[in-house]
This record gives sequence, C-alpha cells and structure tokens, in this order.
Amino acid sequence: MKKLSIIIIALMMPFLGIRAQGWPSQYGGVMLQAFYWDSFEDTNWQVLEKQADELAGYFDLVWLPQSGNCGGTSMGYDDLYWFSNYNSSFGTKDDLLSLIRTFKQKGIGTIADVVINHRKTLDGSFGFPSETYNGVTYKMTKADVVSDDGGSGASDSGENWNGMPDLDHSSQNVQTTVKAYLKMLLEDLGYVGFRYDMVKGYKGSYTALYNNYARPQFSVGECWDSSNTIKDWIDATEKTSAAFDFQFRYTVRNAANNGNWSNLGKQNDGNWPLVSGNYNSGAYRRWAVTFVENHDTERRPNAEQDPLKKDTLAANAYLLAMPGTPCIFLTHWKDCKQSIKPMIEVRKMAGIHNESATLNLANSAERYVVRTTGTNGQLIAAVGKTAGSYERAGFTRVLAGYHYAYFLNNEMNVAFVDLPSGEYHEAQKATLTAVSSDASARLVYTTDGSTPTAQSKQATSGTQISVPMNTTMTLKVGLLSGGKVTAVITRQYVVKEQSQEDDKVVVPSFCTRTADEVCAFFEAPATWTQDVCCWAWTNSPADNFTWAERKGWPGATCTYLGKADNGNKVWKWTWDGKKQNNSSAAQPQYIIFNNTGSPQTDDMAFTNGGYYNRNGLQETVAVTGIQAISHEEPAASVIYDLQGRRMPQGAQLKPGIYIINNKKVVIGR
Repeated sequence: MKKLSIIIIALMMPFLGIRAQGWPSQYGGVMLQAFYWDSFEDTNWQVLEKQADELAGYFDLVWLPQSGNCGGTSMGYDDLYWFSNYNSSFGTKDDLLSLIRTFKQKGIGTIADVVINHRKTLDGSFGFPSETYNGVTYKMTKADVVSDDGGSGASDSGENWNGMPDLDHSSQNVQTTVKAYLKMLLEDLGYVGFRYDMVKGYKGSYTALYNNYARPQFSVGECWDSSNTIKDWIDATEKTSAAFDFQFRYTVRNAANNGNWSNLGKQNDGNWPLVSGNYNSGAYRRWAVTFVENHDTERRPNAEQDPLKKDTLAANAYLLAMPGTPCIFLTHWKDCKQSIKPMIEVRKMAGIHNESATLNLANSAERYVVRTTGTNGQLIAAVGKTAGSYERAGFTRVLAGYHYAYFLNNEMNVAFVDLPSGEYHEAQKATLTAVSSDASARLVYTTDGSTPTAQSKQATSGTQISVPMNTTMTLKVGLLSGGKVTAVITRQYVVKEQSQEDDKVVVPSFCTRTADEVCAFFEAPATWTQDVCCWAWTNSPADNFTWAERKGWPGATCTYLGKADNGNKVWKWTWDGKKQNNSSAAQPQYIIFNNTGSPQTDDMAFTNGGYYNRNGLQETVAVTGIQAISHEEPAASVIYDLQGRRMPQGAQLKPGIYIINNKKVVIGR
C-alpha cells in the first residue's frame, strides 16, 4: 500500500503546484553560448552538429539563439513565429531537430533562447501571426499588448522597450500562449531548458508562473542590473530560475582591462557578484550563471559595447575556477579552445560545482589567487601578471599559461596531461603531472592505447611526451603509488601536416592599390569571426596612423574584400590621412591586426601594400590604376581578367577591364 501511495503522489506532482527547480543544486556542468552577434555561419545548425563529439567532451549545456523564423535574417530577438515556422537564419527545422537529438545522444542538453517580453508582428501594428498547434489556434491581438505601446492591455509590469510591442503578461491569452509555447519547446523540439531574454520587461512572478507550468530542467534569466536587483528577481521567480551574474562579468572585465587584478576582490558599483563569498555568504551561488563575455557585451561592428579587451585566457581561467555555472562564449572557445579545454577538465576533476565554497589566498594588483573546494578536491587559480610565480605547499601546478596558473591539492592523488585530445598540424609535447600526497609516486604511461600497469614505462612528474608529426596516438597515463596504478587519464592525438593547398598563400585579384595609397592587406585565420581591426604606428617620431577612428585600441576597422582561395577572409586597411600627433612620418613603421581586440598578431614591420597573414608579410601587392580607354590591345606577356583568370597569349580580348602589366586597363571597341 505504501508503494502504491508513492506512485499516486508521483503521478499527481504536476497538479500539486510543486515548484520547478530553477537550477540543480551542486551542479557541476559547464555551458557554451553557441553564438555571437551575426554568427549565422558558425552557428548554423549543421555546423554545430558536426562539432557534437568535440563539444561533448567539455560542455553539458549548449545555449542556442532563438530558433524560430523571424521573417528575415535575424539573430532571433525580433521573434515572430512561435509554433509553426522553424526555418530560421541558422537552418531548417529538420536541421534543428537533428542537432538537438545528436546533442542529447552525446550527453549535451540544449537551452532555448526564449523571447517573450516583446513580439514582432506581420504588419508593424498588431498583426500577430495566427498559429495552430496540437489542434489549438493561438492568436494575439491588440488586447495582448501593454497600453504603454499603444495596446489595450494593462500597463507594462516592467521596463518598456520601444523596439517592438511589449506583451501584457497579465493577459490570460498571453499566459496560455506562452505556456503552450514553452511546453512545445521542451516536448516537441527537445530543449531541456530556457534562457529568458530581457526579464526586466515584466514581473518575475510571471517567470515563476511559466516555469511551474512547463517545469524545465534549467532556467536562466537575463536580468541585466545590479546584484541586488538580480537577487530580487530570482526571489520573485520563487527560485524557479537562475540568472546571469552580470556583476561577476564586470568585475572580471575591469580587472583584465585595467590590469589591476585586485578588482576581483572589490565591489563593482557597490554590488558583489552573486557567487562571491562576500555577498550574502554566497547564498545565491546555485542560481548564478557566470560569464566574462556574451553577444551583447562584446564589441560589435556597429557599436563599441563594453568588451573584454585583453587577458582572455586569464579571465576564462578565473571563470572556470569559481562556483556558479560558467558559460563560455563561442568566440573565446573558437580562438582559445586548446587552453580552455584543460581548464574545464581540471574543474571537473576537482568536482567544482555551482555551490562550491571559495577562499581568497592573495589579492594585489599583480595577482589574485582563489581556492575553490569541490566534491573531489581543491582547485587553486592564480591570475594576473605574476600568476606564474605563485606556489602553494600541498598543491601541485597542473596548468600554466599567459597570466594564469591552476593547482590541485596533493590529496587528490591523480595524474594529469596538459595537452588536450585533438587534431594538430605541428609536433606537440604533452606534460605529465603527478598530483599525489605520496612523495615517491611516479607516473606510468602507454602510447598504444593499452591500460598502463606497474610494468609500463615510468616517468617523473613534469616529464614531457613528444607527439611527432604524422602520428596517431592514444596516450594513457596513470599514477603509480604503493605498487598500484590508479587515476588513469586518456588522450587521443592526431598530428598530420596540412595540405600544401591549405598553406599556400595566393594574393586574390581583388587586392588592389593605387600609387597614392598607404595601405595593407590581411588574410585572417578562419577562427577570427569578428571584424578585423588595424593598429599602425611609428616609434620615432611617435605617432599613430589608426588612432583617429576610436582614439584607442583596437584601432581602425578594416574593409572586408572577399575570401581567398583557401576560404579565409581578406581585409584591407587604408590610411585615412589622419594621425594622432601629426608628425612628419609619411607611413607607419609597424602594424598589428586584431580580431576586434583579441586575438591579435605580433608586431610586424610595415610594408606599404603588404599582404599579411598571422605569420607576417607574405607578398607585396603592386600598384594598379585605371588607364585611359584604349581601342588598341596593348602588347603584354601576361593578361588577367578581374576574376584572376590568365588569358591565353594572343587571345582577342572582349571589351572590359583587365589587369595588364599590373595595371587596370579598360579595353573598348
């Protein structure tokens, strides 16, 4: 009878008003924001699905942009269709379903971007689409729009936004439609949770209403405000939703951009990050989703925003060492994945979760050090200019990079390999580390995929294993202590040369310059997904040729020209004639190209008309110009059309423009 009662109660739970959990307690997952602004190529559903195996090794949740059709090319924040049209700017509905299904098979939960503060219409007035789902037709009208936006509904219950009609969430029709929409996202499309956009636009109690009905596994709101406001919003949702920890983000940004790491231990505008032990003793850590950059804070082509300008690696190292649920930005993942991967592995090895306790160990402008306690051990993260010199008794360094270092406590008794699994195009070295309370412990390893034993090859902590070119290797490393091998860790490497076609630098025919131009061309790596900017200067006399546009880093925005034969985007910088100090210098001495701040090239010597890639100057583009119209075909040994095709010698040229003797010539009849 007792068993039957339990079953009956379980069946009745959805009807008993039991609250949604909002965010799991002691959750140890890591989330990826799988888009940035205008990331239509990188966030294409098919493109993301092909990365499922790689992502599954590191991410437990992937947040997608709003996936419904918006009536045109869009990132989804002008949402139009909720039920009937999922052929979006990122792919078809079938592509989306396949992506979510594949992610689920790989152990990745997919988070839907839910935009319900406002809604686009078909006619610019109150012509919302009529949609039928599961035999029920849903249609919003003027009565479902707040009176602040010209509707006949109630006043807006939150902040008003003038871009589109704000919905009146006190309307029964709006509530019914939103509930059905959220259920559809979970049950039909397969999402596991929601990211609510612009939650300050309506009362937090409505989020509680919707979550208690739909019961997502995960819910996080964009409450872009002070920590007190965010905390109050979480309370208003009856803790059925987490929130993005904006104060965490601003604290990290200020520390990195100002080069003053003591900012990590300070209040930001009087507000502590939700995950900070100094803010309500960390009582809201469970509901804090932390981040250091997102699609709204990064610098976009049409706005400065307020970006993280440097120390991307240190910022992410701090993020991944702290409690809360860290959300990695897609651009950072693409540019820095070989460093971020082992950071995530160390976090999970220590068992850091969203409610882990932290303790500050050092706090200065040059270095901030924090210790976080997980379910398996303790992780120390040192960030800042002097992070590399930090040491701590009882802890072993397992990772180190530019302005960051990670340490695990020796009682964990584990083996670690700093080189993550993956495909490489250069010979690599993997550093093996023994984290052990046994001073005599050693490492044992194999390179053929077999499980290491006490008789396998031995190594001391700090030993580097070479992974040469043209190698496929399965490296397994274990900790040998007391005659037993434990904590075996596995890495899989493929090292092969890139094809000559991939490495070949061919200057595209659309790269041209005139005799009076001071300019340079840059072929950006495929991982550079934002606008390319240029920073050009002279040391003596001191002057900057790219200062006028922004009066500071990252310099002048280059002009996108097209794609090279290898698919890389090619950009051009042309000096506008303005300089910071108006010195006598006629052209720069040095030049840097950057991906709207980070990453960037090294300092490179400037050559006027130079064609650069991240390895430096490759060729120099010759001066071209349009000559007067000619009715005679000039004699030339090499003639190209504007598509870069070489014309057969002696061929009769049709009227048009050609490249002859490195100059544009108009051939007429």
